[in-house]
Amino acid sequence: MINMLDVTYVRMGTPDLAHARKFALEVLGLDVSDQVRDALCFKSDDRAHTLCYFKGDPADNTVGFEVADMAALEAAAVRLEGLGRPVRLATASEAEQRMARAVLMFEDANDNRLELVVRPAYDGRRYHGTRDAGITGFSHVGLHSRDPVRDERFWTDVTNARVSDRIGDAPLLRIDEVHHSIALFPSARRGVQHVNHQVQSSDDIMRSWALLKEKRVPIVFGPGRHPTSSARFLYFEGPDGMVFEYSSGVRSIADELAYREKQFPFEPKGFCQWGAKPVIAEFRN
Repeated sequence: MINMLDVTYVRMGTPDLAHARKFALEVLGLDVSDQVRDALCFKSDDRAHTLCYFKGDPADNTVGFEVADMAALEAAAVRLEGLGRPVRLATASEAEQRMARAVLMFEDANDNRLELVVRPAYDGRRYHGTRDAGITGFSHVGLHSRDPVRDERFWTDVTNARVSDRIGDAPLLRIDEVHHSIALFPSARRGVQHVNHQVQSSDDIMRSWALLKEKRVPIVFGPGRHPTSSARFLYFEGPDGMVFEYSSGVRSIADELAYREKQFPFEPKGFCQWGAKPVIAEFRN
């Protein structure tokens, strides 16, 4: 089994790095950690980076997950190749770009690009953000899935991911005590569906709601509260149509033996207990 320790970063292509930078700093509230000619890396917590925009196709995006060491990486390569999933060890230059000691690259059955990462860098510089969004860290990703049942089986059979809850056939998967680090949503597309950052409080969500409205950033869901994770949330659209989410108060699952996943309907009340309705394609029938 591939034991993932944390979701580490998201890398996304964009044709307009200047616009992506402005959004990440002035809207999202991140902090630049590294900049080269064709890429911008941003901090959201103690890690050296958790989001990277690079000059490229917006459909080219990748999620990184941390594993313990080189032995774990090598074992993962053997397991994935045994399942017929081609793997590639990143070059030294590619690993350096990702601020990690080593990186294993592969794609799942949905053609989502995934990376397993050894020793992602921490830089010792406190994240403080360019605006007070209240961000406490990068927390989870939503992924597109043409077959959520098939893809759930991959994550739960091949990795240490466990189902916390389901909305219809869309599973919310945890790899530690946090309710979910991965969510799989029905879609004909591939890649990252949304990117989540945790914030300290509901006040932070509402302050950002006011700022987003002032800046005319499209709000696509919320404010609301998820009945699954209990988190208060706000979803909004970023560069190239990527959806971002702030949330606060996500449930922790400490007692694995006592916890049982729940089934929620794939309709607005399964996504929000306050009555908000999503205008996100993957959240609608």
